[in-house]
Amino acid sequence: MADNSVLTSTTGGTSLVDSSIFDSKVTETSKENLFIGSASYAEEEMPQIETRVVMVQEAGKQEELIKALKEIKVPCIKMDSMEEFESLDSPEFENVFIVTDFQDSVFNDLHKSDCRIIGPPVVLGCAQKGEPLPFSCRPLYCTSMMNLVLCFTGFRKKEELVTLVTLVHHMGGVIRKDFNSKVTHLVANCTQGEKFRVAVSLGTPIMKPDWIYKAWERRNEQDFCAAVDDFRNEFKVPPFQDCILSFLGFSDEEKTNMEEMTEMQGGNYLPVGDERCTHLIVEENVVKELPFEPSKKLYVVKQEWFWGSIQMDARAGETMYLYEKANTPELKKSVSMLSLHTPNSNRKRRRLKESLAQLSKETDVSPFPPQTPKSCNKSSKNSTPVPSKQSARWQVAKELYQTESNYVNILATIIQLFQVPLEEEGQRGGPILAPEEIKTIFGSIPDIFDVHTKIKEDLEDLIVNWDESKSIGDIFLKYSKDLVKTYPPFVNFFEMSKETIIKCEKQKPRFHAFLKINQAKPECGRQSLVELLIRPVQRLPSVALLLNDLKKHTADENPDKSTLEKAIGSLKEVMTHINEDKRKTEAQKQIFDVVYEVDGCPANLLSSHRSLVQRVETVSLGEHPCDRGEQVTLFLFNDCLEIARKRHKVIGTFRSSPGHTRPPASLKHIHLMPLSQIKKVLDIRETEDCHNAFALLVRPPTEQANVLLSFQMTSDELPKDNWLKMLCRHVANTICKADAENLMYTADPESFEVNTKDMDSTLSRASRAIKKTSKKVTRAFSFSKTPKRALRLALMPSHNSMEGRSPPSNDKHAVSRLSSTSSLAGIPSPSLVSLPSFFERRSHTLSRSTTHLI
Repeated sequence: MADNSVLTSTTGGTSLVDSSIFDSKVTETSKENLFIGSASYAEEEMPQIETRVVMVQEAGKQEELIKALKEIKVPCIKMDSMEEFESLDSPEFENVFIVTDFQDSVFNDLHKSDCRIIGPPVVLGCAQKGEPLPFSCRPLYCTSMMNLVLCFTGFRKKEELVTLVTLVHHMGGVIRKDFNSKVTHLVANCTQGEKFRVAVSLGTPIMKPDWIYKAWERRNEQDFCAAVDDFRNEFKVPPFQDCILSFLGFSDEEKTNMEEMTEMQGGNYLPVGDERCTHLIVEENVVKELPFEPSKKLYVVKQEWFWGSIQMDARAGETMYLYEKANTPELKKSVSMLSLHTPNSNRKRRRLKESLAQLSKETDVSPFPPQTPKSCNKSSKNSTPVPSKQSARWQVAKELYQTESNYVNILATIIQLFQVPLEEEGQRGGPILAPEEIKTIFGSIPDIFDVHTKIKEDLEDLIVNWDESKSIGDIFLKYSKDLVKTYPPFVNFFEMSKETIIKCEKQKPRFHAFLKINQAKPECGRQSLVELLIRPVQRLPSVALLLNDLKKHTADENPDKSTLEKAIGSLKEVMTHINEDKRKTEAQKQIFDVVYEVDGCPANLLSSHRSLVQRVETVSLGEHPCDRGEQVTLFLFNDCLEIARKRHKVIGTFRSSPGHTRPPASLKHIHLMPLSQIKKVLDIRETEDCHNAFALLVRPPTEQANVLLSFQMTSDELPKDNWLKMLCRHVANTICKADAENLMYTADPESFEVNTKDMDSTLSRASRAIKKTSKKVTRAFSFSKTPKRALRLALMPSHNSMEGRSPPSNDKHAVSRLSSTSSLAGIPSPSLVSLPSFFERRSHTLSRSTTHLI
């Protein structure tokens, strides 16, 4: 069987290595072409030539070879020395010599005589497959590199290159001088040069020279192929061969991980600034300026170059990933450049209002016109003027649509950024994951995406063409069967999906690099694949809570009221199909502990899908959520924030069961806030007058204006930075957004009238406590005139106070005050006086002449 590809590459091989070994092949090719050209004229006159095998020396002693030649029906003779060579010349036979050693003198003599030479593995392979002996103008010992096209780069020693080319030819491979798309493997002695870059761009495997030497050592193995992945991968040029890396701007944990990966991928690492380094890897989100002037030989690249090289299993081109100094401004000027002076000045309040307005403007991103829920482009005969303040039902519906839209975007990111690239054929370096691993990780995500895309479209049409009578419940009832079908398989096997990701990330460096690259992209918001995949687990409980809120703001006569109840029931049905083992018992216990500790805690805090994340002790720094200086405890749950203040006086005990008493509640409930109401988290800069402070910009669904809540953390157990990042992450999860970092702003304390100066002294705390007591007493006894006289009337015996006489006309107000004062006698503690609503601005009518109680 003639191998035309091998035959036509003879001249190419000669020009590449310029070796005398192949000089005679040019002449042979010319003769062969001449013979083919004249065949049409003398075909009938040409005598038929039969192939005969000559077994040289040791080959003639191998019974296995003799048996194989009989199977392929080829005549054979034996030859013990070159003295017999002349006698074998016959016009009736074309001799094919079988030589067991391609390096002894007999082989060299036969090769110089332009004889066809093959090795024993070729004969055994043909007998096994039932094929005739192959034709090759070069000596062919085995076929372990048959159909492989190799190109070489980076070799400076001609002798080494000649040796490698010869061995490739002996194993049936083809050599190309120039690199092109037909080349299957590049053999590289360095990681520089044009051929190397082209091979990387085309995804061509780049091999070490040892690959050829080791393949030759296994030349006698019958079924061995040098191109099989298990063997070839041992000799691939690692991405960081010849590279010495250093890392700048990474955490200790990240740096350790990257250093380990560097060694695994064939490189070395040194400290930043070492002159021997070839590459400086920079965390571009942290490093704003290099600590030294890099030399021209040093590549300063982003971390994407590092992970990209590992993912494609080859050193990526540095020019695409060069680090450039960031010129982005630190913060919005509206947040940091306000200069305020007197605390009560109108100018200061106006500037504060402007700051909040600007921050709100940047925060509110609405997918539809905010001024009207009716589509401005569609006119209707029955259209009515839209009120300036939208209804609470519309506000909740808008939030439902926004979170649904964000959720669909998250699912799209998971599919487009992770699943599709992993499933692509022809990946550089081969498949990153096996098909069964991909199926285990992503499960029914595409089906969930399809369902929620339809829900989002229906919600969008409803919101844009809003009418109070339109039914939102019908939308979820419409897709309830699809939700039952798609969610349980994913949620029930989420732990298996998570474990598969962790296992593959540890065992497969390319997958680890793939995750790192995508995690750094803005679509992911620097969240890991596991963090993104948990969104479907959290989505249905979040929708159920929003539908409950929507039902609360739906009038009883509205037909959607009953439909919403059915929709909520259908969601509960979906969640009952989800394995009960997924519920976290410990998290549920923690919620009950919060309910027992907080007096007046809402019953709807208890939810099977809710878990406590973090508890933080703070002090209020503003008018909201309670008086300045009040001790406030924040309970962060996965979807809401419970705000409670410390009770000033605890009376009585609570009985949990007969004979058992529970400690009295030490906290008083103020507000249970869904995390979706938090629009921005402000990290207040540290100054002399402000320590450990932060603020929340909150938009209640029924309010038009934002409210600023400011706090000072009083415990050092949890760093403020960690707390704020944790809070932002869970807010982003709740509103189904990936970019949690965009929720946080760094602000100057003066911009928002935040300071902690009077929070640090004992005298200041005592003064605030007295002031609070005074305020409560003033609220209870709100007299505008002569409080002593009213008290005297309240304490007079009833028969003396009336005696059958009506009070004088000027004492009517006193009597009315008497009755209101008497009604307060049953209040055990000022701390139990009912508080104003959370977001209602307090209007204290304090009398300057009120006597402080001591």
